[in-house]
Amino acid sequence: MTLSLRPLDDSGFGAVVVCNLATAAEDLAPQLMHALHQHRLLVVPRQHLTHADLLTVASCFGPVDRDVDRRYAVGGFPGLTVISNIVENGEHVGIYDGDDEEEWHADNSFKPQLTAATLLYSVITPERGGETRFADATRAYTDLPPEMRQRIEGMRAVHSIQQLGTLQSQASGGQSSAAAGSLAGHAEVEHPLVLTHPVTGAHSLLLGSMVIRCVAGLSEEDSRSLVDDLLEHTTSAPYLYSHSWSQGDLVVWDNLATLHTASPCDSSRHLRLLYRAAVRQPAASRGSEG
Repeated sequence: MTLSLRPLDDSGFGAVVVCNLATAAEDLAPQLMHALHQHRLLVVPRQHLTHADLLTVASCFGPVDRDVDRRYAVGGFPGLTVISNIVENGEHVGIYDGDDEEEWHADNSFKPQLTAATLLYSVITPERGGETRFADATRAYTDLPPEMRQRIEGMRAVHSIQQLGTLQSQASGGQSSAAAGSLAGHAEVEHPLVLTHPVTGAHSLLLGSMVIRCVAGLSEEDSRSLVDDLLEHTTSAPYLYSHSWSQGDLVVWDNLATLHTASPCDSSRHLRLLYRAAVRQPAASRGSEG
């Protein structure tokens, strides 16, 4: 069986996958992994996946990360998390950071070990808003001026879930899944600004609009200025893909090569419900951050 791919555009960032993953995922696993590393983002429309199916698909990309926010974990399916703006009995049923949430990040960068890949599967889709935007952090790095690449070589940034929670609360009137979640106790960690991909060897920018507290060795002002400049470049139009969700869409992205953010969605008019799985780096590839 050969995987059918259609590139999203001429840049090589992103591809549409045509297949039924509920029945073919395990047979296609090596091709799916190769396609993810080649395109960094895969869009698989018109899927009909159970929770068990989603975990099976996730395992095609590596070991599923079971260290998730316990409040929104799917019972009986370790590693699955609910993402939603739906409220039941006065409580949000899934991770929710406000209707106007916009926060560029790589998933779980506040953990010592970076997430290798993330899968997001849409079940209830808003008629308007709620897009997920992706930035090609690999091509963005390649296009940096040589003097900037030289400047940031070897630099490391401090990633803090405590800072993330504080800034989320300030931006959304007190709403923050990070601040109230069961992962909030993670200590600060350092990661390089420039990652070296453990499989492809490509370099990419590891950034975050809220999670980075500072760049090691720089003042707070200089840290913010540098991160803001790099983010402005990385999230500019040439490197962006915005996904408007349809029911049954599965999107998979290489978390070591991309950044992403949610887009505003009016929860009083448009409900959304998605399930997320994250994949850890295999032990053999750890320590390859660059």
